[in-house]
Amino acid sequence: MNRIALAASAAVLALSAAAPALFAQGAPQLPGVQDPSRVTAGTYAADPGHSLIAFEVNHFGFNDYFGLFGDVAGTLVLDPANIAAAKVDVTIPVANVTTASKGLTDHLLRAGKDGGKPDFFGPAPAPARFVSTSVARTGDMTATITGNLTLNGVTKPVTFEAEFTGAGNNPFNKKATIGFDAETSIKRSDFGVNYGIPMVSDEVELDISVAFEKQ
Repeated sequence: MNRIALAASAAVLALSAAAPALFAQGAPQLPGVQDPSRVTAGTYAADPGHSLIAFEVNHFGFNDYFGLFGDVAGTLVLDPANIAAAKVDVTIPVANVTTASKGLTDHLLRAGKDGGKPDFFGPAPAPARFVSTSVARTGDMTATITGNLTLNGVTKPVTFEAEFTGAGNNPFNKKATIGFDAETSIKRSDFGVNYGIPMVSDEVELDISVAFEKQ
């Protein structure tokens, strides 16, 4: 038997010996559970390291392309006994946009040619901001969140379909944390981002995943 086979056999024997102890400890439990009873009233702040917004556009009618905005900041004021009174205020640093192509990411942030208007956001875009104006429960785990989205200096009403995804205590910083996913679609032309339409679709799908920590 060669050395690789001997090493593999030894690893299997070691795992077999350790297995009873591992199973005796039981499977690890996730800190977050989709259980609304875990949510307590208060003010929460977005965890920027674990919150992001994905965008999706169609390219040439061939396929969809994706990008991300990270480092999302903001607050959520929430009372589970009065969902309609909830307030959401989220800021998205557009300058932190990233895609799978460095060339495309650079294009999104480059200055306009010869002093002209940028094709997309330009080299120093202002952060986008969403401020809710109403929240309506639509199910045990879902709600619609309507508010004003400011992007590229233009403010328009937008409605998100939101889902509660989990609550519990963060095992590292011990803070009570709740998570939500939300989806909507916008027309980028409504916000003055017109480059390439219709070769690059006017409609943009937004998928938001945010973790909020209690303050």
